[in-house]
Amino acid sequence: MTHLRVGRWITAVALLLLAGVYVRALAYTPVEASQGFAQKIFYLHVPAAIWAETAMIFVGLASIVYLFTKDPRLDRFAASSAEVGTVFCAIVLTTGPIWGKPIWGTWWSWDARLTFTLFLFLLYVGYLLLRSAVPDPGARARFAAVLGICGMCEVPFIHLSVYMFPTLHPMPIVLQPGRPKLPGSMLTTWLFSLGVFTLLYVGFVVQRYAVSYLREQLEVTEQ
Repeated sequence: MTHLRVGRWITAVALLLLAGVYVRALAYTPVEASQGFAQKIFYLHVPAAIWAETAMIFVGLASIVYLFTKDPRLDRFAASSAEVGTVFCAIVLTTGPIWGKPIWGTWWSWDARLTFTLFLFLLYVGYLLLRSAVPDPGARARFAAVLGICGMCEVPFIHLSVYMFPTLHPMPIVLQPGRPKLPGSMLTTWLFSLGVFTLLYVGFVVQRYAVSYLREQLEVTEQ
């Protein structure tokens, strides 16, 4: 219960800070010259994308170690990270078209990065469905670990897609070699938002991990 309470407090603080991000983005960060007001979605879209991908990397790494150690804590963490990553990936796929419509003139295009991100979301959904469909805990953890590793292997293609394929997405302006190509005030707001999304990830994962542990303990008690 302590971990669950801690997770809730972290999440509550992060949500309050997220409101602060948008106060800063709307009132104290300049409007981008070519994209106008629509560019403000950048401060939500990009941090969510980074954590949607990072969450799957954590799923894959935990899954690799789990296959060697069979430590249930790693499987529990991988499942929790996948649940949170699914939420962040849904945010990316929602905010992306909202941002893209006024800039590209269309809600959706089978752009390489969009397509890879959609595939990541489907991998997340498949991972969660697999976990709910396999009743045996050991088999469930093994099968999910394999799928989690596959999901981790897909993540680099999302970031590298703008270099590998023709795409509507611009080249990276933050996660690139060299210094970020952003004015100082925009970069500060973006870093603030990234920190908030980091807190959100931690808060959500701590809660989901605690709930999963309590559920397992309840199942053992009922047996």
